[in-house]
Amino acid sequence: MSKFTSDPADNIAIATIRALAADVVGKANSGHPGAPMGMAPVAHVLFTRFFNANPKNSKWFNRDRFVLSNGHACALQYILLHLLGYKLSMDDLKQFRQIDSLTPGHPEAGHTDGIEVTTGPLGQGFANAVGLAIAQAHLGASFNKDGFDLINNYTYVFTGDGCLMEGVASEAASLAGHLQLGNLIAIYDDNHISIDGDTAVAFTEDVEKRFQAYGWQTLHVDNGDSDLESIYNAIAEARKEKNKPTLIRLRTTIGFGSKQQGTHGVHGSPLKPDDIQALKTKFGLPADQSFYVPKETYDIYHAVAARGAKLEAQWNDLLSSYAQKYPTEHAELTRRIAGKLPDGWEKSLPVYKPSDPAQASRKLSEIVLSAIVPKLPELMGGSADLTGSNLTRTKTMIDFQPESTGLGSYKGTYIRFGVREHGMGAIANGMHAYGGIIPFVATFLNFVSYAAGAVRLSALSKHQVLWIATHDSIGLGEDGPTHQPIETAVHFRAMPNLDFWRPADGNETSAAYYSALTRKHTPSILSLSRQNLPNLEGSTIERALKGGYVVHEVEGEDLTIVSTGSEVSIALEAAQKLISEGIKTRVVSLPCWSIFDLQPAEYKLSVLRSGAPILAVEALSTVGWQKYSHEAYGLTGWGASGPYKKVYEKFGLTGPNIAEVGKKVVDFYKKKGGEVVSPLVRAIESIGGDHL
Repeated sequence: MSKFTSDPADNIAIATIRALAADVVGKANSGHPGAPMGMAPVAHVLFTRFFNANPKNSKWFNRDRFVLSNGHACALQYILLHLLGYKLSMDDLKQFRQIDSLTPGHPEAGHTDGIEVTTGPLGQGFANAVGLAIAQAHLGASFNKDGFDLINNYTYVFTGDGCLMEGVASEAASLAGHLQLGNLIAIYDDNHISIDGDTAVAFTEDVEKRFQAYGWQTLHVDNGDSDLESIYNAIAEARKEKNKPTLIRLRTTIGFGSKQQGTHGVHGSPLKPDDIQALKTKFGLPADQSFYVPKETYDIYHAVAARGAKLEAQWNDLLSSYAQKYPTEHAELTRRIAGKLPDGWEKSLPVYKPSDPAQASRKLSEIVLSAIVPKLPELMGGSADLTGSNLTRTKTMIDFQPESTGLGSYKGTYIRFGVREHGMGAIANGMHAYGGIIPFVATFLNFVSYAAGAVRLSALSKHQVLWIATHDSIGLGEDGPTHQPIETAVHFRAMPNLDFWRPADGNETSAAYYSALTRKHTPSILSLSRQNLPNLEGSTIERALKGGYVVHEVEGEDLTIVSTGSEVSIALEAAQKLISEGIKTRVVSLPCWSIFDLQPAEYKLSVLRSGAPILAVEALSTVGWQKYSHEAYGLTGWGASGPYKKVYEKFGLTGPNIAEVGKKVVDFYKKKGGEVVSPLVRAIESIGGDHL
């Protein structure tokens, strides 16, 4: 790496970035100008001297990845994208925070070209960056050959005090240090300011020592406002370290150049017009012009873009040569980059008959994984210290570990996440964002709630992350209410663009995996039982893939019972008792509400039809069932500790008791009189069409 050579144009460009940040936030009358103004020097040095990307092809696979750990400096990212020539015009900058603009208040992947991940909540982006770095290390180890260093990019993340206060960042940083991710460089904006004011009120730890304890290399620059050479040298030094991630503590002045610099007043409020004019005058820019960019600044960044285009062209040539020498590996790599699943992989999914033995759906999940992992090398993930309970590590898997540990290699696909549920989920989002990997993560369903922030961003960002969530109800038994999820399902069922599957048997479990692996822009949670479940008469993968189907049909019914997961077999037991007493009872399995909602109205109304009352049964909160049923039986409070059968008996979740409940429902609606209309009819009619 050559030494840093300064140019007067560097200072002009940095001043321009600072002034643009003030203008962007000022015109919107909303936003955070302080961090962009303080970090303009490091952003300029990073992007003009080190960063490898091609704005004309933002998806070039070996590009460096840049993550803004939170949205407080989003104006900075938009300015850089504009200067580099991404699909972001000056008019877009002027539309900052406007509805449907390309510059929302927090950068969103898939919305603005060049944004790698949607961060927003503090610390999420930091953990995403760890996932990006894991993906690079794994794919590089899997596909690079002597003379063919195809996958060798760096991941850079700008982070701040708020991010480093958040537990999710600590979880991710700890794992990154253990995994020795030398391709990860975090630049910490140490400006001593958060929304509440000076960080002296709440955040006084020695951050460098903390990261040293995590196993990171730590560097620092004491004058991040103007010492460009030291900034350059720190990044260059960070890139040399191959066995540790690096944290560069960069001392900056928030809102540098404004009248309120160094105070929380410039953190989250626009500068006043006279302050913006004074700032521009101080930096030698025309005070009477807004959104002004000198030609020499555009020239610098256009040269960076040209360099990136050249690097991609060289990489494409290298990839072509690789194809000649390693055709099998080339075909596999390009398939994975394209996001195409191998032909015929689904034929490996297990299929079950009613005569097959009852098994817990967590065990059925393990059987699916054992069958598909050899067919889908892009499946990569692990458990939050519950491997033996989640049953997620198959016999063919190798642990993803630095070879120096003797525990595995970077070619491995099984990650020991440790007890870090939130960090695990956010890391998985980064892994998916990198490309070429379908991540899966696992814990008890109750503790997916620990990671709800990351799950929400999976859904918002369209990250295809698979959550293997075992011990999914009061059926887990002795661990009691602290571990028994009651409200978790309704929370995630309510989340847009998230499929929550609760399979009732082996075929439904296979269907859940098929759906999760083919829904490329939707995360999935597979809610799995600890207790054994019988294989159902009439269940098939094809039927389950509709999200809901009739598992036991009768004509002229008096009652329909709809249920999910471990309670479907209880519903069937209740139905047999009711039928023996002359009450015609249908049973519907509804393993995935969101998938069922996608079906045509005619199909949905054939499954949950009018004519008789519909009773929902689930060992969870009943909230939400009113969309599908007239009545619901489930949990109205917390669970209890004890053997699972006794816990189910305590709460009346047995075949005989549900039969009694069913009788009461039938009697009530008979006395009520009139036509019994399916709740789905009202839902469909209320919006005037087939949208549910």
